[in-house]
Amino acid sequence: MTDEFDSDFSRSTIQIDHPNSNFSKLEPAALLDSACAKIRESLRKGQHEMADWLGGPLAVSAVPGAGKSTGMAAASAIAIARHRLHNRRQLIVVTFTRSAAANIKSKIRQRLAELSLDRGGFSVHTLHGLALNIAMRHPDLSGLNLENSTLVTPTQSHRLIRTCVELWIAENPRRYQILLEGQQFDGEETERLRRQSVLRTEILPQLAKTVIHEAKSSGLFPEQLLEMGALESGDDYQILAVAGGLYQKYQALLRSREFIDYDEMILAALRVLGNPGARAIEQKQVFAVFEDEAQDSTPLQTELLEILATDPDNPNSPPNFIRVGDPNQAINSTFTPADPIYFNNFCDGCELENKLATMDGAGRSSQVIIDAANFMLNWVNDSEFAKNEKPFRDQTIKPVNSDDPQKNANPAPIGLGLELHYPRDIYQTVELIGKRVIELVEEFLPADFVGRSSEKKIETGGEASEEKNPLQLPLEKLKSMAILVRENKQGKFIKEVLENPKKHGLSFDLQKYGIKIEDVGERDRHSQVPWEILTLLQFLDRPHSPDYLKAALKILSDRQLIPKQDYNAFATSPEQFLYPGPLDPQQSDPVRKCRYFCSSLLQARLELPPYQIISFLALALQYDQTELATADKLAERVAIQTAGNNSMQNILEVLGEIVSSERFEPVDADDKIEERYTSKGQLTIITMHKAKGLDWDCVFLPFLHEQTIPGNLRVLPQTRFLGDFTLAEVARAQIRASLHKKYPLPNLAEAWEQADYLKKAEEFRLLYVAMTRAKSLLWMAAEKKGPFSWNKPDNLQEQKPCPVMPVLKQRFPGNVML
Repeated sequence: MTDEFDSDFSRSTIQIDHPNSNFSKLEPAALLDSACAKIRESLRKGQHEMADWLGGPLAVSAVPGAGKSTGMAAASAIAIARHRLHNRRQLIVVTFTRSAAANIKSKIRQRLAELSLDRGGFSVHTLHGLALNIAMRHPDLSGLNLENSTLVTPTQSHRLIRTCVELWIAENPRRYQILLEGQQFDGEETERLRRQSVLRTEILPQLAKTVIHEAKSSGLFPEQLLEMGALESGDDYQILAVAGGLYQKYQALLRSREFIDYDEMILAALRVLGNPGARAIEQKQVFAVFEDEAQDSTPLQTELLEILATDPDNPNSPPNFIRVGDPNQAINSTFTPADPIYFNNFCDGCELENKLATMDGAGRSSQVIIDAANFMLNWVNDSEFAKNEKPFRDQTIKPVNSDDPQKNANPAPIGLGLELHYPRDIYQTVELIGKRVIELVEEFLPADFVGRSSEKKIETGGEASEEKNPLQLPLEKLKSMAILVRENKQGKFIKEVLENPKKHGLSFDLQKYGIKIEDVGERDRHSQVPWEILTLLQFLDRPHSPDYLKAALKILSDRQLIPKQDYNAFATSPEQFLYPGPLDPQQSDPVRKCRYFCSSLLQARLELPPYQIISFLALALQYDQTELATADKLAERVAIQTAGNNSMQNILEVLGEIVSSERFEPVDADDKIEERYTSKGQLTIITMHKAKGLDWDCVFLPFLHEQTIPGNLRVLPQTRFLGDFTLAEVARAQIRASLHKKYPLPNLAEAWEQADYLKKAEEFRLLYVAMTRAKSLLWMAAEKKGPFSWNKPDNLQEQKPCPVMPVLKQRFPGNVML
């Protein structure tokens, strides 16, 4: 393989003085050949196919911890060198998130530096970023003009969704009446009003939101849904016809109000590429496309990348297209149109042409953790859950060879490596986690540490120094630890109990050991820039409102800008607090500090024009880099929507809608997210979804119950008048069946069953992702008692364990903790 690689490479790297290449400043070609060969030799066997790629399609199916990004970065650098790529003929690298894009860009640049090449010849994008760039280069063809358009990410309560529902109802009274009557209806007026409310505020908005995203990002237009709805049999509701009508109204509203959504970016780019001239211009700038996390792509996104990867001079030749992913880590298909079937089909097609590479060697985890993950995957595929379709691709993880270049590959287990617990309830689980964390930390603490830590706490996340590590602890020997939860409410509960164990009668104390708890969900909740800005603006608009004053003081306090105290005492009398008279009681120093800060904000409100106030508040709140960038984005959005009428009232109205009914995407200016979440000596609480792509020495998986994993699709009691299903999930299943050419489309019962299968399959894949985040210790628990809903965690009742837990117990009896 090495000789073949060297000869192929030598034939393609001779011309040193190519005018448009990086080679004008390089050493002789032989040295470059040697440097590329050295990079290749540093890779694992499964990564060699990427490094040896010379063109055409290549599928790379990689297990967790196989080193996808490492292999892709090396292959990118070698391709840039081999094919003498430059800024007018580039390699396009596409990945799923901005943080992943920053990570892969850094790795490619590092590899280019090893080759003594300039940093040109490639660009890294997210899918939507790439699409937007194409659309903006050809605004006449794309129909997009961001100067006049506003990007929205509507939730089901957004004004756009609510309005399209009302417009559809007004134009379709007969079909609406059929929905209102449901399975049976006696005409009672109170029940009629209740059903009207549920339909208008819950059922139809959820149907609209789900179907619009599903259909639009799959390339389906409203008229196609209407046609499919007309062919439905046995469905009195004609769900797809209803969905098509809502979709139609939504599109009309987008155009009339000059709004765009993220799906519109992909469609706009495809409109550009549908023009032969524009398509040739774009394709001539692209040598090849390398796609990471390909299991999360939608059909429309894949179509976009395939077009770009096609040679305009040889349009009938296969595209230069490497797709890297793991269908067993596809965990977004229940809330996006992504479906692992598409990447599986791509892999199967490439396998027939001997162009499938399998990266099954992984150095991340201890052998027992690998065994547990593989056993879980195989058991699910052989179980009743997979009677129609396997949730997982038949691909197991293998440990790497002893001479693998990864440091500490397949590390030794901590303790047993796999620990299976069956606590009596959720409180005992948190206690067991707390005690286990202390055991892990105590191993590396000085004998006299406990007792001194109340004065000095361990600080992690950077290089050891006198200031950051006052006790001179061996930070490099401390363990990275994380608790992975299914939803943020579980994380909130865990943090509250960990920080207040005595309140719950538990016998451990993390604070005594200076252990930092990083709740990622809390960071997300508390970094809602639009909400904070709106709250302060409401106070500036009505400073005499006790509620607005108290809310503003709470934000300032949380930001540690004013002293913490009981704000109720002076929030009840805003005028006396803000403008104390000579006869009013003298204010204490902490109260005066609060007043001075509030007064400075009010002074700025009088002196600054409305369009500058958001940026001023961002500075006053001492936002970090990421938050400042998000505030600038918010200010620009508000300025566009209030152009011509930038009164405070109009600004508040726009901000109020953004906060209440949109998922406003923050700007991710922090390129050290991985470091922040995986710092040693820190206990991170994070959802299973957000943990994908990360790993820790020790991973805790609590609350593994059947009602959660795999769980069931829920039908809320107030919607049961339509039947034991939800319109949104039935429509989603029918749309996916149409995309997979499964005709006739499933009826209501069949579609609901398929939707339930998709949900359960993804939950098992999510558990697989969670298990494979662990390096040396995987701690799993299924409590005998847990809450029915995490909205009320104290309401405990008997719970069945996740079905994976009993079979793990049988397979690994020595790992059951008593």
